[in-house]
Parts: sequence; C-alpha cells; structure tokens
Amino acid sequence: MSVRKRTIADLRDDELRGRRVVVRVDYNVPIEDGRITDDTRITSTLPTLNALLQRGASLVLLAHFGRPKGKPVPEMSLRPVAARLAELLEGHSVRFVEDTVGREAHGAASMLQPGEVILLENTRFLPGEEKNDGPLAEQLAALGDVFVNDAFGAAHRAHSSTAGIATIMRGQGKPAVAGLLMDRELEYLGRALASPARPFVAILGGSKISGKIDVIRSLLPKTDHLLIGGAMANTFFRSMGLATGTSLVEDDRVEMARELLAQAGDKLVIPVDAVVAPRLEAGQTTTVVAREEIQADQSVLDIGPRTVEEFRRVLGTAGTVLWNGPMGVFEIAEFAAGTRGVAEAVADATDRGATTIIGGGDSAAAVADMGLESRMSHVSTGGGASLEFLEGRELPGVSVLSEAE
Repeated sequence: MSVRKRTIADLRDDELRGRRVVVRVDYNVPIEDGRITDDTRITSTLPTLNALLQRGASLVLLAHFGRPKGKPVPEMSLRPVAARLAELLEGHSVRFVEDTVGREAHGAASMLQPGEVILLENTRFLPGEEKNDGPLAEQLAALGDVFVNDAFGAAHRAHSSTAGIATIMRGQGKPAVAGLLMDRELEYLGRALASPARPFVAILGGSKISGKIDVIRSLLPKTDHLLIGGAMANTFFRSMGLATGTSLVEDDRVEMARELLAQAGDKLVIPVDAVVAPRLEAGQTTTVVAREEIQADQSVLDIGPRTVEEFRRVLGTAGTVLWNGPMGVFEIAEFAAGTRGVAEAVADATDRGATTIIGGGDSAAAVADMGLESRMSHVSTGGGASLEFLEGRELPGVSVLSEAE
C-alpha cells in the first residue's frame, strides 16, 4: 500500500513566510516523577519544526498526553514537554500555554511572530477531541493558516486535532499537509508493503495473536518468511498439540492459529525452543527447553537460543525486514536474550544493506534500550498506527491530508 501525500516540502515559500502553522505532533512520551525518560518522539519532530521555522513560519503545536478522558488532569499536563522542547529547539523559545482553544490560546497564537513557538495544553483535556467534534475542530483550525500533521503515532485516530482540523482547513482553502516525520513513516512502511526488496522477512511478537491477526493475514501473501515470537507463539504451540504449562495462551484463538499454520506452510516460522521459569519475576531461575518439553509448572517467557539462531539464519539473506513486537518479556533481564538476539540480527541485516523497519511500540522501546536504534533503517514512532497501516487499513489522520501532485 503506497501512500503519497503533499508535504511541507511541497509548500511554496509564500505559503509559509509570516504564516502561523498549526503542527499536530505526537508528544505522548513516558514521564516518571515529572521527568521525561525517553524524548524520541520529541526529537523526531525537530526536522519538521526547524524546516518550518527556517522558512519564516511561527508554530502552534498541538499534542496529547495520556488518557485524561476529556477533562484536565494536572499530572498529564504538557508543561514538562514544553520545557524539554525548549532545550532541544535551539535558537527558538517555546512558550507553554495552559489552554488549547480558549481566549488565552487564541490570543497567544494571534501574537506570534515569525520564528516563535507555542505549545498548547493537552488536546485530550477537551471533551470533544476524541469524538472528532466539529465545532472543536473549527476552533483548532482558527489557530493558524496552515495545518501540518507530523503525528504518525496518532494518525489512526479520527480526532478533532488529527482529522477534523485538516478537513476544516482544507475546506477553507488552507494547506493541510504531512510533516517530514509523517512522510518518512509512510515512505518506509508503504514501500515495505508495495515493493519490498526480497527476501521480505517479517517478525511478529508480543503477547496476543488477537491483536495482530489482521497483520498476519495481511503480511502472509506479501512476505517470504514470517517469524513468530513472544507469548503469541504459545497459542501456536497449543494448536500443534504441545503442552504450554502455565504460559499465556489465547484459548479462543487456537483454531485460528491452526488454520494459519496450514495456510502458511513453511513461510511461518515458529520457535523451536523457549526460556521458561515458574513465574514472571526478576531473579527467577530460568531453563531452556525444546518446545516439546514445556513442563506443567513452567511458563514460556522468551524464545530460546536455537530459535534465535534459526531467526538469524533467515534474516541473514533478507532484503527487507519488518519487526513488530518483542520476543519475550525484555523488560526483565532474565527474559531479554531473545529480543536482544533478534535485534542484533536485524542490525546486522542493516549493515549488509537490507532495509530494516522497526514497527513502533515495544519493539522500538527494546531497540532503544539496547542502543541499536542507529543501526536500523527506520524506527517507527507509531505502535497502533503502524499495526493498522500494516493491516491495510486507512489512517484517518493521513487520508484527510492533501494528495501529492
């Protein structure tokens, strides 16, 4: 599925110079005790913000954080994000505004001079945001002259600040285009699905088949190999008649897994061994067992070393690699070896010239934790959005943007 939208690079200088540009960004970053622990989603927007500022625009930034359910929640304020952005956006001040569509927000936007930036308060503090409320979208559209969506991680949501605002602004004859990050996401994911370099290898992990069944069905006819890891492999084990001990298994998806195995044949690669332990806790004594030897009192918590080597062998010839979902509970050291082994194999594939795409979410977090981000072709900022794109579904925050000419 190839998606080509008009981007900020397609805008004329007179469409940006002296204009107020409303930029939807995804600043839903992890914060602990008021401190941002991973600013990747902020830094990934800097190319777009800097490009707009260099061309004489002023910026009104819209973002969400957490799930405040349409009402203000102090601990979900974007104030810490504004402070971090101010540190990163060299040469430009960033003013935080404790309002989103009220008098203060519109007043601050109207006073902006070229090169100035404001970040408005959490859009999800507004009750109409997640309902794609029309009047709210009109208030957001009134904040600027141009709309840029650079929030791929929120593009699968039809919200007022992602889809509604673009519809309103295009209806007013104002540009509604993709940012550089959004364009990069669509380019890499779109190319992987439309014209991948072969062999095309997809790796899917995580806990549940049910969350990725549509991705599996979409990717099977497109890939040369589809590698399965994570707890979702347990459901495949059960469908093969194997014991799974106390492991997480989706009983209502066992027949589905059996059908997928029959349909896919050798294309679907299931783990041959596993790391097991009595409980999902740090400090547990772990054992490596063949998939046929899982005991009744043990839980599968990672793929085993033989599986890592088999996956590495398949990845060794890959032209394109797409990875979504960890191989085990990588947050706990005892169950992280499988994810690390696969991450290193994917990084090696990049070094050999393969295009490697990490599909956001936990996979992106794992790659970042392991210091391997720079050895991947592209690390997506969108977990749910990446999955829906891979399923072949239309993303509302993308579809409303102007088509490339």
